[in-house]
Amino acid sequence: MKSFFPANALSLLLAALALAGCQPHRTAAYQGYLEGEFVAIAAPLAGRLEQLAAPKGTRVTAGTELFRLEQGAELAALREAAERLRSAQARLTDLRKGQRPSELAALEARLTQVRTAAELSGLELARATKLRETAVLSDDDYDRVRLNHVTNTTLITEIAAQLVTAQLGARPDVVAAAEAEAAAAQAALDRAGWAVAQKSQSAPRAGLIADTLYRAGEFVAAGAPVVLLLPPENLKVRFFVPEAEFVAIKAGATVLVTLSGRPTPLEARVSYLSPQPEYTPPVLYNRENRSKLVFLVEATLADEVARDLHPGQPVDVTLP
Repeated sequence: MKSFFPANALSLLLAALALAGCQPHRTAAYQGYLEGEFVAIAAPLAGRLEQLAAPKGTRVTAGTELFRLEQGAELAALREAAERLRSAQARLTDLRKGQRPSELAALEARLTQVRTAAELSGLELARATKLRETAVLSDDDYDRVRLNHVTNTTLITEIAAQLVTAQLGARPDVVAAAEAEAAAAQAALDRAGWAVAQKSQSAPRAGLIADTLYRAGEFVAAGAPVVLLLPPENLKVRFFVPEAEFVAIKAGATVLVTLSGRPTPLEARVSYLSPQPEYTPPVLYNRENRSKLVFLVEATLADEVARDLHPGQPVDVTLP
């Protein structure tokens, strides 16, 4: 069969097809944006905002004071708790000591006196025993001397026990109760110190003060965020990939991020792949509807790069 194409036209068509095959393949660019995951800094206690140390737009380092609420009531409670602890510890120390030195000295003197009396009554009993053997001393007089010596000997045992008890201090159960009271006072002091510390909040990490939600003098409810902090590691690249190309992207893979005004793309690492599509048609997944599905992918940038970027910036993401 004779061809309907002129020879020169066929040559031009073949050349065009060959030229098209030699051109490099352009990688598709995925559209996305930068998003920040803000850290809301709040105090667990309520109070009037006394000082806002870091205004909006300030870059802070970890440990920098961000704001401070009024602390009058908490400081008063701290002083009260400290005095209660001092009182409980003094009472516990006193119970462990036993009686005062002057009381102990009186008991020791009384013990010496009773020992002397017992020694004297012992000599009298010895003489009375000899006299009774010779029938010079009556039985009544002998019994009187003997019982006096027994009384003095018993007093020695009694006062010696009193002296030992006075040196020991209070009973164990009383000391245990005082120890528990001192421990409770220490816990109250710790709680009061914690309350004072919570009225002043510092940056947990370095980052940018993205926003401040209160002004000095305003009342802040307990747990209400006062400062929004954006650490550089919390800035992420979010982009959307069609269903047909989603399987080619793996977690940990490197992607190139292009922003307006930057001559060279930035490298980012894929950190998250959405398990669900962003758009689901209300019909079965036929070939036509599957082409409409896109999946969310997140990637992270190096901290030194992310600190100069801002949430909301549009980006184009390509695979290297």
